[in-house]
Amino acid sequence: MAKKRGEEQILDVNASMQGNMVFSDPVNLRINGKFEGMLNTKGNLIIGEQAQVNAEIIGENIMVAGKVRGKIKATKMLAFNATAEVFADVETPKIAIEEGAVFNGKCKMPQDKMLLPELSEYLSIEEDTLKEWVSNERIPVHKEGEELLFDRAEVEEWISSKK
Repeated sequence: MAKKRGEEQILDVNASMQGNMVFSDPVNLRINGKFEGMLNTKGNLIIGEQAQVNAEIIGENIMVAGKVRGKIKATKMLAFNATAEVFADVETPKIAIEEGAVFNGKCKMPQDKMLLPELSEYLSIEEDTLKEWVSNERIPVHKEGEELLFDRAEVEEWISSKK
């Protein structure tokens, strides 16, 4: 189906599904049925009011209006509508929760600046290796006195340039 100029294209899933769904290109995905498994998206993900999701979800912009159990990691923004029922541990730099939404779980909000231990955990790389990269100027870093600070956006851009 051809996309008309200015028209938003949405992949609307209203089914009962189980498994892994991975989208390597940005999409506008809306789930209205049951989903169980792992969901990895780029772009916008909407969990509709009738949706029942039991999954590990990774995405950029995620909006929840239905029921979710599991884990949610939004790299840009996470929003819970008033009808959302979320029983999950979440990680996101920005979150919005409307009055009436139910949220039970832990929330981790990564900051733009990371210290060495945080970067080590974020990249799953030993601190000693990161120190070596810093001394060889292989990774972008800012020094404040003796402290090493890593800008999340710069590190992500650096990672993208290495692919």
